[in-house]
Amino acid sequence: MSQEQQAADAAGAQSARAILAMLAGSLLLTLNDAVIKSLAATYPAGEVMFVRGLFILPWIFLLARRDGGLHLLRINSLKGQALRGVCVICSAFLFINGLVYLPLADAIAIAFTGPLFITAMAPLVLGETVGWRRWLAVLAGFAGVLVMLRPGSDTLQWAVLLPLGAALFGGTRDLITRRISQTESTVAVLFVTTAVVLLAGLASAPFGWPPFDVTDLPTFALSGFLVAGAHYLMIEAFRHGEAAMVAPFKYSSLIWAVLLGFLVFGDLPDVWTWTGAAIVILAGLYILHRETQLRRRPVTAVGPSARL
Repeated sequence: MSQEQQAADAAGAQSARAILAMLAGSLLLTLNDAVIKSLAATYPAGEVMFVRGLFILPWIFLLARRDGGLHLLRINSLKGQALRGVCVICSAFLFINGLVYLPLADAIAIAFTGPLFITAMAPLVLGETVGWRRWLAVLAGFAGVLVMLRPGSDTLQWAVLLPLGAALFGGTRDLITRRISQTESTVAVLFVTTAVVLLAGLASAPFGWPPFDVTDLPTFALSGFLVAGAHYLMIEAFRHGEAAMVAPFKYSSLIWAVLLGFLVFGDLPDVWTWTGAAIVILAGLYILHRETQLRRRPVTAVGPSARL
């Protein structure tokens, strides 16, 4: 086997690892969304962010010890970490409030405009080349989301701006993650982000927190575990894969949302949701197919000018 083929196979394995991490992270995050929706009916977003953060921190320290020690929490890019933390705060606040006013499936579907923002910004922020084929695939995925939302229906109310804004900040967060992951460890990124979100949630206490019910502690603990696992996997995904290639696989949350809705609530999507989901999934699969084709070409043929 030639060195070029070995390099291509290694790159393909790296991409597969990134995609699998994104799929697993999306599953955990969808489970967490269902948990948070139940908590958001009782507690304001700031209180949810603070209490949940307390349960995330122990998992971060355990991950650090497993991966080599607490020295992995060292910060090398303070500016990048701070900017990512701000994006996570804004995204979490907007999405949690969106869950109060919108059904879970609708909020998740709207939030999936995030990969479109990522694709639009990736060439400017990361210098990644996105060819017209992948541009069309991501736009097709966005069209699939619109099919699910059915413009003109009751779903399109003012509340859709909340998960839409969350998607914008989430896309910016993912681009920053890609940039700083070369100097920051996964647990360091997760630790700083959690600490910033926790403090931001605490800062909202003067605006009024309802009395805390200790019987909700297990629910908060479950959310902390799910969030820690999801973000760890997603950070790993962006560490090992190109942003424009990895991000569309967040769409897999639509599959998890359908399964969760059926198994827990006995709900099944209507024909419009199925149609939109099919478009989204096919778009993601095409992106994977296209990326695999490009990585299997000779090295001289997959430079920036050839990455379509």
